[in-house]
Formats: sequence, structure tokens, C-alpha cells
Amino acid sequence: MTHRTIIAQTIAVIQRLPVEKAEKIAEFAAFLQKLFKEQQLARGIQQLTAGSAVFDFLTDEEDLYSSDDLVERYDA
Repeated sequence: MTHRTIIAQTIAVIQRLPVEKAEKIAEFAAFLQKLFKEQQLARGIQQLTAGSAVFDFLTDEEDLYSSDDLVERYDA
């Protein structure tokens, strides 16, 4: 089904509904649009950080503590 077909069918259904029901559909559509935009933003941020060298300094940093610094040891 194409995008235009889906929109046309949805509009036809909404036109047959009472105003209160059509308002609920409009609210739900706005919610879905907001959710979609947030997901796109999150994906964009993930792509930016994945390709970034901002945290590369952490791989070169020496460990502050070792197992020799433990006061108590527990066997698992």
C-alpha cells in the first residue's frame, strides 16, 4: 500500500467519525509524529557519538586501581 493510499483511506474513515473520535485520532497522530522525531533525534545523536573521537582519551588512560588495592576479596 502506498503512502497516499494510506492517507486517503485514513481521511475517509476520519470523515465518517464524530468530532470527538476524530480529535482523538488527531491527538494520537501528533503523539506518533513526536515519537518519530524523538527517535530520529536519538539515532542522529548515536551516529554522531559513534563516529566521534571525544571519548578516545579514556582508552589511553591508565587504571587508577588494580586488584592489589582490594581490602577484601570475595569468591564467586
